[in-house]
Amino acid sequence: MNQGYYVYILSSQRNGTMYVGVTSDLVKRVWQHREAPADGFTKKYAVKRLVWFEAHEDVRAAITREKQIKKWNRSWKIRLIQTENPHWRDLYEDLIK
Repeated sequence: MNQGYYVYILSSQRNGTMYVGVTSDLVKRVWQHREAPADGFTKKYAVKRLVWFEAHEDVRAAITREKQIKKWNRSWKIRLIQTENPHWRDLYEDLIK
């Protein structure tokens, strides 16, 4: 993956609990969520499936987008995911290949 910043959504399952985050290293960050070494939201709710992400060149743009999506209601987040990933496939597997 190229350098940049990523806004991402993890889910526990299709239409399950969701987590929105931002990172400069998507593979490493999703791996951290999946391995859940520390107690936290993603460990508590088993939120491990990468279902959506987008890249940004500017960190401020990525943070702004993350904050925007976090404020969205649940149905908007689901629509965003289903537009690009209708089967809620775990995209992490594609990243590590």
